[in-house]
Amino acid sequence: MTADERKIIYFEEGWEFMQKGITKLKNILEGLPEPQFSVEYYTMLYTTIYNMSTQKRPHDYSQQLYDKYRESIEDYITSTVLPSLRDKHDEIMLREFVQRWANHKIMARWLARFFHYLDPYFIARRSLPPLSEVGLTCFRDLVYQEFNARVRDAVISLIDQEREGEQIDRALLKNVLDIFVEIGMGYMDHYENDFEVAMLKDTATYYSRKASNWILEDSCPDFILKVEECLRREKDRAAHYLHSSSELKLLEVCIFCNIILPCRCS
Repeated sequence: MTADERKIIYFEEGWEFMQKGITKLKNILEGLPEPQFSVEYYTMLYTTIYNMSTQKRPHDYSQQLYDKYRESIEDYITSTVLPSLRDKHDEIMLREFVQRWANHKIMARWLARFFHYLDPYFIARRSLPPLSEVGLTCFRDLVYQEFNARVRDAVISLIDQEREGEQIDRALLKNVLDIFVEIGMGYMDHYENDFEVAMLKDTATYYSRKASNWILEDSCPDFILKVEECLRREKDRAAHYLHSSSELKLLEVCIFCNIILPCRCS
């Protein structure tokens, strides 16, 4: 059947059908009782977008659908994701942040499948951001921008607790910091500016204080042993949950605060 022979799907009718599929997806993500998508239902959703995007003008709704893709993600974030994070703190907030990022990627991936026809045709011709990028920027602009400072402070607090001998969930920190990297879409700006700078500053403060006490309380051999041990632990810390680019910077801060600075002051 050609585009000329198909029954016209008007925007309101087609979008009402799509909204039901999107609501189903949201319910699944929120753990509500909802059957999984069948192949038939998924195909109907994809076909609806395809048909609405290939009708002759004025019934080619490609632009409206592209806008609705972003709007659907933004609505879910503002109605569900942000409230779930705003009432949480510290490690509980970090766990929710990681879970919401994982859910967001699932939602964006499924929506991109429903709307897939737009990517190689309408979006490519108009040089618009692809669906995958739109999905990521929605989370970055609405969730990450609001919470990255709180998340950073909670992560640094846990790092300091570990330095004091407490057990922490290293896998959680790894997952959180991976978000700082992923949100940069191939660039390290967000990880470096929003986390690493503050982490290194906190590290300098922590070890400057420690070194000041060690040099007063310990013999030279004991002091050297403590410095070697702190370097070993920081190297291990970097390997487990920091980005690999942080290791050298972290060790340089430790060496400066534990060896160079005390020697200058003595």
